[in-house]
Amino acid sequence: MALKSNSPQLCEIIEHFIPHTEGRPYQCSHCDKTFLTNSHLKSHLKTHTGEKPYQCLHCPKAFSINSHLKIHLRSHTGEKPYKCCSCDKAFTNSSNLVTHMRTHTGEKPYQCSFCYKAFSISSHLKGHMRTHTGEKPYHCSCCNKSFSVNSNLKSHMRTHIGEKSYQCNHCDQAFSIKSH
Repeated sequence: MALKSNSPQLCEIIEHFIPHTEGRPYQCSHCDKTFLTNSHLKSHLKTHTGEKPYQCLHCPKAFSINSHLKIHLRSHTGEKPYKCCSCDKAFTNSSNLVTHMRTHTGEKPYQCSFCYKAFSISSHLKGHMRTHTGEKPYHCSCCNKSFSVNSNLKSHMRTHIGEKSYQCNHCDQAFSIKSH
C-alpha cells in the first residue's frame, strides 16, 4: 500500500520513528553519522571525498548523492510533498519534516555532554559544543576574526561589504546586524 505524503498513516509512521536513534549499525569513520545499510554508508562517504557526480541541470549545484539532487530539484519546482500533521508547514524531504515535528513534540535528542543542554537539531548541538571547546572554525577572509558558527561569520561579512539588511522599526536607519 502506497501512502500519500499527507496521509495520517505516514504522519503516524514519522511520529513513531522520531525517537528511534538505534538500529543504524554502519558508522562513518570520518564523522558521527550512522546508517541502516552499507550502501547508504558508501554513498555518504562521497561527501568526505568531495566527489559530486550528480549535477543539477537548472543551476550550478552538484551533489555527491543522487537522492540529494532529487530533493534539490524540488527547490526549482516548488514541490513540498512532506506535510506536517500538526500545522500547515510542508517540506521538500522527510528528514526536514522529522526535524520540524520536534517543534510540536518538544523532543530534544541531542544533549551536550558538558552542561546537559539539549537540542532538537544535531548541528545546533555541534555549534553549542564549540562554546565549551573554544573552537572557531569559520574564519573571515577580510580580517582576523573567527567564529564558532557559520551564521555569525555570514552576519560579520555584511560589515565588510556594507550590506544593511536590518531596518529600524522606528526610523529609516538600517544596520548590518540584527542586534542594533
